[in-house]
Amino acid sequence: MGTIHRKCSADLPRIWLMTDERVKKKALIRAVRRLPRGAGVVFRHYGLKPRKRQALFSRVLAAARPRGVRVLLAGTAAMAQAWGADGWHGATPGMRRNGAIHTAPAHSPAQMRRAERAGVDALFVSPVFATRSHPKARPLGVVRFGLLARQARKPVIALGGMTARRGRALRAMGAHGWAAIDALSG
Repeated sequence: MGTIHRKCSADLPRIWLMTDERVKKKALIRAVRRLPRGAGVVFRHYGLKPRKRQALFSRVLAAARPRGVRVLLAGTAAMAQAWGADGWHGATPGMRRNGAIHTAPAHSPAQMRRAERAGVDALFVSPVFATRSHPKARPLGVVRFGLLARQARKPVIALGGMTARRGRALRAMGAHGWAAIDALSG
């Protein structure tokens, strides 16, 4: 499977910022501007009203583009295309534009298989460690994360309580990259 991961992930970001309503708008834009070239953002902000969500998404996109940062919209492929996103994050399949990235969350082998059948390019496997965004979720831990990552047919992004140090360590367990809220927006 290592060969499949390398072939599928040539331009797939290794570092991802997940957006969250807990991060104030100005801090979010600063965080996007601090991301390394070629990183990614998964824009969620589900709690905002549609117009406010789209307006904030546009600000994130404007901050990301000059840095070569890819921005995915959590939602449908059609909505991502309409908003000018670089792809979408969600388990639903959709029509693929040229170069669009499709990612999805996965917490179990069954969810990984469903997402892979939906044509994802990468899986966000979580929570690896305890996390403030989902305090009641049971963390996978390093070993269970590694077992899930090795079963994946697509690149795996580690999410949940992640830091740069943990992200580097999980590469040995099969992680293509890592994603965070607090570690990248703090």
